[in-house]
Amino acid sequence: MELWELEARESIRDLVTRYNSNGDTGRFAQVLELFAPDAIMEIVGADGVTTPYRGKEEIATIFTGTRQRWAASAESRGAPAYIRHCVFTHQVDVLDPTHARGRCYFQVLMAHGLDHWGRYVDEYERYESRWLFSLRRVTTDGRASDRPG
Repeated sequence: MELWELEARESIRDLVTRYNSNGDTGRFAQVLELFAPDAIMEIVGADGVTTPYRGKEEIATIFTGTRQRWAASAESRGAPAYIRHCVFTHQVDVLDPTHARGRCYFQVLMAHGLDHWGRYVDEYERYESRWLFSLRRVTTDGRASDRPG
């Protein structure tokens, strides 16, 4: 393995961590900075239907109202408003110095416990000296039976 590949792998792991850390704290502008200008984010619904969001403007609509929904859900339960994404089993395949693919599992914890879980399947691109998401597919595999909302 060459040094550039090690740097790519570590940068990509950092990218995935920043996506969740910023999202969990409601810093959605910082989340959007992690996407290439022409990126696509796909959300796979429970019915298996995939909804694509193309470009940062459309991707931003995924997060519209998210913070308010989290706060309302927590308030209805009399619980603190927080969300924690836990990402694990992150496999990164570096294809060349500017392209890579990855996949990992996630679990989402909230004040009431485990809320939902699933998979991220990603494509990454080195863009202006930074690794960014060029494609992020989010599939939710399951939800807790007492999920709020």
